[in-house]
This record gives sequence, structure tokens and C-alpha cells, in this order.
Amino acid sequence: MNAEIICIGTEILLGDILNSNSQYLALELARLGIPHYYQTVVGDNLNRIHSIIKTALERSSILIFTGGLGPTPDDLTTEAIASYFQTTMVEDREIIEDIKQKFASRGREMTANNYKQALIPQGALVLPNKTGTAPGIMWEKDSKLILTFPGVPSEMKQMWQDTAIPFLKSKGWGKEIIYSEMLRFRGIGESSLAQKVNHLFDLANPTVAPYASHGEVRLRVSTKAQSAEEAKKIIQPIAEEIKIIAGQDYFGSDEDTLALVVGNLLKQRGETLAVAESCTGGGLGAMVTDIEGSSEYFVGGVIAYSNEVKMNLLGVSEDDLAREGAVSAIVAEQMARGVRQRFGTDWGIGITGIAGPGGGTESKPVGLVYIGIASATGEVWSYRDTYGSSRGRYLVRYLSACNALDQLRRKLLG
Repeated sequence: MNAEIICIGTEILLGDILNSNSQYLALELARLGIPHYYQTVVGDNLNRIHSIIKTALERSSILIFTGGLGPTPDDLTTEAIASYFQTTMVEDREIIEDIKQKFASRGREMTANNYKQALIPQGALVLPNKTGTAPGIMWEKDSKLILTFPGVPSEMKQMWQDTAIPFLKSKGWGKEIIYSEMLRFRGIGESSLAQKVNHLFDLANPTVAPYASHGEVRLRVSTKAQSAEEAKKIIQPIAEEIKIIAGQDYFGSDEDTLALVVGNLLKQRGETLAVAESCTGGGLGAMVTDIEGSSEYFVGGVIAYSNEVKMNLLGVSEDDLAREGAVSAIVAEQMARGVRQRFGTDWGIGITGIAGPGGGTESKPVGLVYIGIASATGEVWSYRDTYGSSRGRYLVRYLSACNALDQLRRKLLG
């Protein structure tokens, strides 16, 4: 038995709304140990929804719909399901009373079009919505299970937790879980890491699969077990082998970010950090301060966009700026040293580069970035990265901030 997620809404197809519901439901299905092989997005069109239902029924046992449960004419989910199965729609008086009470609590009267939300296929059970006006259904039809949820993520999540999970568990699901650990790496390419751990890709239990995203590589190690504790025991030997193979290129697992890992290392060492940013424009400081409790180790930063700020606040040499240019290793080093001294911290980071889309030259193209790191011992290091103009301004800035944190992480690890 396997599940399929069907998201309904033309606004998703147009890109107006991010489809976070699919991700949430996919994670929840894994926690219940329910196999899930397909996801579909379809617009607000009765014939196309019928076509998707037909296909889904041929390959899946559980059909989970989100969206299309509102009061407007283009909200077609319940109608489409009922008409596909040639089932009469019936009005549920309890739904009407619930909607009326919700309107009354807001000092409003229920409008005529909301009566549409009280129509459900005959034989279906109501999946109650505590906060919104759009209830869903739970319908066992022709040996299939159909669940519908509104598209509003907060409503969908509450309905899933309050009603759908207990219902699925009552049917025998949830006795096993699909558990994964996501190992995260930086400073190594996907192909290079894959070559090092290639012998693990053929494992049947646990399984190992690679992913890559924005300069980061991930390896997902997954298994099916009766509990998270049992799953961890199965995964741990393989995960540890991968960490040993990767060395310092491995930086964390699951929700670990570079900023979180670096922050924990600084706290463990009782050390502090300040940053000086040019091309990243405060992006590095934002990453660091996104972490709760970062005030324990992060003192502050300077956005040194102009040469005058670099010289006057950070002590960057005017001669070096004139000779080497603002985008250079020596300037990045002086920015790092200057901000560390200015704020009295153990560590300083300086970033200078050309994020684009303009401003590049033949010798210093768009995407060229220098990172400087200074320590309390007086040592200073610099690193040169080239991202190319095709990555775009946002990604150059983002990757520069990430790489700065990664270089500091490696220094903290020794």
C-alpha cells in the first residue's frame, strides 16, 4: 500500500504560491512508514482533476488532496472526487453550524457561498477543520482511502495531526517508520564525494543517496524500522563510516547549518567573532545572528562597502587599496584583522568581492571573492573563490557568506 499527494490549485502552477504542503506531507508519510512514490500538481479544472484521479487510483492506495476546498466556483476538489465516482453530494448540517459559529465569533454572518463547503460525497466522513471554514473528508471507496485537506498550510497541518494520523494508525499504519539521517558536507563536490563512498550506494538496508544544493552536498542514509531508536542503530555504522571518509568536509547532520555549527564551536572554546563585509552587505552577520543565543559569541560587524569605510573603520591601507584594489587578498586580510581589533574579538572575518552583475573586469571578473580570517594569535589567512557571473548576485553573496563560515569552522577544528 502506498500514498500519492495531489495538490490542486492553478496558483501553484503559476508559481504564485510555494507548495510547502507536499514537503510537509512527504515527511509525515515517512514518519508513518507509508511508502510514497508520486506527487502531482493540477490546476482548478474538473476534467484535469478527473484525469489525475484516474491515474492515481491505478498506482496508489491512499490519495491525499490539498487545496480546492474553499467556497468559490474554482474550488473543485470535493465536487471532482464525488463526480468521478458518480456519487451524490449531501449537505452536512454539522458543518453548516460550525461555519456559522466561526463567522459569528468574528462578528460576521455566514455568506451563501459557504454552504458549498458543507457538501460532501455520500458515505464519506468529515475531517474537521478547527480554525478554518473548509473541512476535509476521509473516504474509504473501492478499497482506496481518500483524504482531503485545505490548501492553507496551518489548517492542513492541524487537521493532519488531530485527525488523519489517528485514523491512519487505526488502520494499522504507523507501526513502522521510514527514518533518515541527512549528512551535510561542504568543500567537496558531489562527484568527488560519490566516488569516495561509491561502495555504499548499493546497500539495501540502510540505503544511501546523494543530493547537491548551492555549494553543499548531502548524503541521505535511510532505513525502515519499528522505532527511531532501532533505525538509528541500523544507520549509525554507515553514517560513521561516511563521516570518517569525508573528514572535515562533513560539517553536520539534518538541521545543522554552518552558522549553528560554527556558533557551537565558538561557545565550546569560549571565543568571540566579529565580521567585516563588503560584497555580502550584511549577509554573513545575518546568518550568524539567525542562531538563537548568538550574542554569546558574536559581538558585531561592519558593512564596509566604500574604500573610505575600509580605511577609516578597519584600518585598511590606502596604498594597498590603490595598488591591489578593494577586491584582493591583502584587503580581505586587513578587513579581518581590523574588525577583530576594533571589536576586541578572538576571530575576525573579512569578505570583499564582485557580486555583479556589473563591475567585473578581465583580471577581476564578476564572482571573484576574497575571504580573510584573523585570529587572536596574530595569524591571518585569505582564500580566493570564483563563482562566475552565471550564478547571479544573490547566489554569489550567499555562497561567499557560507564559505567564510566554513573556513572559520575548519580553523576552529584545527
